[in-house]
Amino acid sequence: LKKRREEFYEQLTDIKVKKASCESELVAINSDIERAEKGKIDLKKSIQEKRLMLQINLTEISKLDTQFNEIAHKSKQTENFAKLQDVRDKLASLDVYKNDLNHKLTNYDEKKMTLNNEIQVASDKKYREEMMLSKIDTDIETLQERVFEEYELTYSLALPFKIDNFNLEEGISETARIKKAISHLGYVNVNAIEQLEEVSSRYNELTSQRDDLTKAESDLSKIIKELISQMEDKFKTEFDKINDNFKQVFKELFGGGRAELRLQEDLPILEAGVDIVAEPPGKKLQSITLLSGGERALTAIAILFAILKLRPMPFCILDEIEAALDDANAERFAKYLKRFSKNTQFIVITHRKPTMELADTLYGVTMEEKGVSKVVSVKLSDAIKNSTEETR
Repeated sequence: LKKRREEFYEQLTDIKVKKASCESELVAINSDIERAEKGKIDLKKSIQEKRLMLQINLTEISKLDTQFNEIAHKSKQTENFAKLQDVRDKLASLDVYKNDLNHKLTNYDEKKMTLNNEIQVASDKKYREEMMLSKIDTDIETLQERVFEEYELTYSLALPFKIDNFNLEEGISETARIKKAISHLGYVNVNAIEQLEEVSSRYNELTSQRDDLTKAESDLSKIIKELISQMEDKFKTEFDKINDNFKQVFKELFGGGRAELRLQEDLPILEAGVDIVAEPPGKKLQSITLLSGGERALTAIAILFAILKLRPMPFCILDEIEAALDDANAERFAKYLKRFSKNTQFIVITHRKPTMELADTLYGVTMEEKGVSKVVSVKLSDAIKNSTEETR
């Protein structure tokens, strides 16, 4: 490849020499053309002067002819004969001068034609030299582009690699041999270095991201463990409080007995299920699933109030929560709800009389006319007061 590159440089040097020679010859041709143009101008000026002189002479000849004619009429007179002879001599002399001028004018025309031909030949040669010079410039530019495309070198950068007395034939054969050897090597990825740098940069970036993610995972795992530990402690503390409240509320609602909440064993606290164990009065301790429907409902109510006791709320809605209770249990539920309503306002949807009897205000819907519903409210304290006054 270096020899091939030197071949290009050798060709480029030869072309530059030819270009310099053509430019020198072109300068000489331009100089000849300038001299020819100057001679042409001088010749034109001389021709114009000769023509002007010829015109003057013709005018003079015309005057002499007129004088000759006048003298011819008087030729019989002896005194004018000498003048006539003199005029004839002048005419002969002017004819000779006229012929000489015509001869010179002819020579000048021939010289002008010759100069025009020389100028035309020089102009043609100049045009050919300019075309050749343009072609040489194009060839130089093409070779420079080829050297840059193949070797990424400009002429000035490639000049230090020039080899003097380079053998072109050996270079061509060596180039063919190297090309054959390169073809046997197979495909060469010329962008391997750039791709390696890009992949290395990408690898380093991904490695850094992986390390960051690993560290973040470790930090998050540590935070999650701490949160889980805090949640387990918090859950255990709150669960124990709810369990204590449940035991107390269960006794109040059932009028005795005992109950408790148990977490399933052999499981993490946050994943363990909750077993409800209840022992109503007169029964042995057993799972809530073995109780009657009313007992299960009252036990669930006890759990609800145990949670409300832990986290009191200002407002609560109960929708037929005591529907499955018998009258005695419904009455106990209503009394407990009455006591609990000191801290929480309850709205109870119910059809049970014990609950309605202990409510502060009753709201009902009646239909006095078909298709027309009407809300009716009764404040029991006012109703009892009015009933007592009527009884009196």
